[in-house]
Amino acid sequence: MRILRNVFRRKLRVLLTIFGITIGVLALVVMGSMAEKINMLVSGGTRYYSDKVTVAAEGSSMFSTGPLSIGKYDAIKAVPGVAEVSAGIATLLETDTSVSFGIPATIQGSDLRGQELESFKVTYSDGRALRADDSGSVVVGSDLVGKLDAQVGGFVSVRGERFQVVGILDKTLTGPDTSVWMTLADAQRLFVQDLPEVIRSQVDKNDLVTSFVVYPTEGTDPEQLALDVNKAVPGVKATGPKAFQDQIASATKIFSAILYGIAIIALFVGGLSVINTMTMSVNERTREIGVRKAIGASDGQIVRQFLGEAGIIGLIGGVSGLVLGWIAVVVANKLLESSDLNLFLVTPRLAIGSVVFALILGLVSGLYPSLHAARLEPVVALRYE
Repeated sequence: MRILRNVFRRKLRVLLTIFGITIGVLALVVMGSMAEKINMLVSGGTRYYSDKVTVAAEGSSMFSTGPLSIGKYDAIKAVPGVAEVSAGIATLLETDTSVSFGIPATIQGSDLRGQELESFKVTYSDGRALRADDSGSVVVGSDLVGKLDAQVGGFVSVRGERFQVVGILDKTLTGPDTSVWMTLADAQRLFVQDLPEVIRSQVDKNDLVTSFVVYPTEGTDPEQLALDVNKAVPGVKATGPKAFQDQIASATKIFSAILYGIAIIALFVGGLSVINTMTMSVNERTREIGVRKAIGASDGQIVRQFLGEAGIIGLIGGVSGLVLGWIAVVVANKLLESSDLNLFLVTPRLAIGSVVFALILGLVSGLYPSLHAARLEPVVALRYE
């Protein structure tokens, strides 16, 4: 209690100092929660691509894929080291989706081959997994439940068609959360609708896919298998796990570092106000320090007293900044919900780390004023006006 009384001797000044720390922690929580969300998405993608090969049309990239013939299946399956191949269709849930920051809602169609070999397992909050004969049925990702008003046994509208919901995924904090999963035949029918009328009349919808997932046999290196597929099958681009790391993970690490850097700079500005407040406090209490040292207080006790006060300022600012940051993140996600965006994620490590960082910053900022107070000579301090 005595520490709190000492801290709030100059209420306005201390409150302004705490406000500076609060703003810094608020920035750290908001920016950090965006970085955490990105890291979770990348982590999920890394796990998914870690042990398999993806095959797309030649000239495709991670962000843009063209149509392929399902006839490529046999040629890919024949490559040595291939255990199974799964054909799939990926397209946007809504054709008029504008460019935005985040993962857009998608339709994912699959022939469901090789599911027993899939290492990226998902679980269901309700219902069951999709089966190959589930024509007219879908599994809905957790982030789309509210948007589609989905419930197991009910129906949802996808591209103007009614589909029965057989399962709802548990939250994964990565790609599946924003996807609607259906059979390959259903996805092919919806995918063809996106093509221009001239092209649509000339293609067989049952022949179209956008990618293949290749499951290697046990002991086969996915990177080497990707090279073998590219050599053996013309007109395709096979990539292994390294492609995702090179194209996505590396870029997002830099972006996350920038976000955290901006937030930490803001927090350090708040730390400067702690130094200013504690220095002024030492000057105002010079005689008090002299009295304490004259009656036997050691240098260590003086240091601990002022470090304690600085730590309290940092702790209060950290906790209040965390609360405000968490509220800001919840409100922002709620406002962006209608746009299929969930950009922020406050993780336990971010919450604890923000408060601990603010506490440490307060202690470090109070170190110089504390040492200065401890070095004061009692006689000089008692004569101070």
